[in-house]
Amino acid sequence: MNARDTVIVPIHKAGYPFIAIFILITIAMAVFIPAPFGPSLGWVGTIATAWCIYFFRNPYRVTPDKEGLIVATGDGVVHMIEKAAPPPELEMGEEPLIRISTFLNVFNVHVNRVPVAGKITKLHYHKGKFFNAALDKASLENERQSAIVETKDGTQVAFVQIAGLVARRILCFLEDNQEVKTGEQYGIIRFGSRCDVYLPKGIEPLVTVGQLCIGGETILADLNSEEKARTGTKH
Repeated sequence: MNARDTVIVPIHKAGYPFIAIFILITIAMAVFIPAPFGPSLGWVGTIATAWCIYFFRNPYRVTPDKEGLIVATGDGVVHMIEKAAPPPELEMGEEPLIRISTFLNVFNVHVNRVPVAGKITKLHYHKGKFFNAALDKASLENERQSAIVETKDGTQVAFVQIAGLVARRILCFLEDNQEVKTGEQYGIIRFGSRCDVYLPKGIEPLVTVGQLCIGGETILADLNSEEKARTGTKH
């Protein structure tokens, strides 16, 4: 990666229609609305268009290559780490597993990435409500896309895209039986949301509540480690 890659960031293809709409509206306001309102609205539209481009940015990520690492599926802050049963549609049983919930605000990168390498064995879309994604009930009541990836040794890791108060559309490009790599892009959520990862039984989290995660890079857990759950201190 060179210096240019940190300045000129790729845009996710899902953002092109929105960016085009923002540009057209901005031009229409600036041209067809008479002064003094037209020019002022044109500047407002320009700022909104710039934000839209920023929202759909899709920066390069460097994923650790060590086998068994579970990485963050999205950018954002770890909002909750607690035990909870996986979504019922995944049919993984009712035994609580450690769930790591990452909250994505409207300024985070919203491209989602696969947590661990393996095969996609389950996909399910649930049409739900749009509560604030930071609320605990959002995990079961909000619109969501749930998935299971099974590693080559049979370990199952569940991960979920959850729509939030502002988000109204979840895009998932995964297919059943698809072979995936750790950190590989698989979807995007528009415009504010949450990502949950359910760790297998006996696996401890290597992140703490309040920690900032980078999708595809931050290590949430290690399937081949016996390290105890980490703690953190806010400075």
